[in-house]
Amino acid sequence: MLECVVNISEGRDAGRLARLTQAAGADLLDLHADADHHRSVFTLVGEQAPRAVATAAVELVDIREHAGAHPRLGAVDVVPFVPLGGASPADALAARDRFAAWLAAEHGVPCFLYGPERSLPDVRRHAFRELAPEVGPHSPHPTAGATAVGARAVLVAFNVWMAAPDLALARQVATAVRSPAIRALGLRVGGATQVSMNLVDPVTTGPLQAYERVEQGLRRAGAAIGRAELVGLVPEAALRATPESRWDELDLALDRTIEARLGMRSS
Repeated sequence: MLECVVNISEGRDAGRLARLTQAAGADLLDLHADADHHRSVFTLVGEQAPRAVATAAVELVDIREHAGAHPRLGAVDVVPFVPLGGASPADALAARDRFAAWLAAEHGVPCFLYGPERSLPDVRRHAFRELAPEVGPHSPHPTAGATAVGARAVLVAFNVWMAAPDLALARQVATAVRSPAIRALGLRVGGATQVSMNLVDPVTTGPLQAYERVEQGLRRAGAAIGRAELVGLVPEAALRATPESRWDELDLALDRTIEARLGMRSS
């Protein structure tokens, strides 16, 4: 089984989000929409639902009109395939390549690949500069931009908000906590600031460890931590590695695991 976590550059328009959700159908495990990031994260199962959501997004989203806190390449911004259960990394790579070929052929959207070749941050840094799209046109689609299509292991998207806004400090703390297991950015989100993280080894370095590292960095600067925010789902192993007494504080819950949502889908 493959999970696909499609990031769409739309987080505000309820009508568009409803149409995207309808396109996902029964293969939607979770939707996290953020108006300030102007971004939605659709956690999906399989290969057909990502294509349906991408088709709707190319139709609905004009990247030229987009402004949000999160960096973006296109309307269908990031499409990673993740092996679950009996699926292998090779299965995820094959699905990645099929999706990129389809998106370029069907919609004329250039695709950058990530996984064994390079990381997603590498794509963001070098796309259309030192790095040309591997699939599709060599220039952005006029309204849909470009897409990063990847194959990766399970990760956790996790944000920690500061009690008082300070973008320079958020960026400083993001730099301090960044490691092979934590990718981090300091962002201004509306009138607040946050350290936005991807935890790439969430069982070993999970939400609790990330939260405490951010808290430590803020404390050193005389600043206070705010709330935590889980974006999407968390693997049950990462949840179980976290003391249950901290779940509420870290925005975690048993029904927000990948395994729980898969169980709801099959019941």
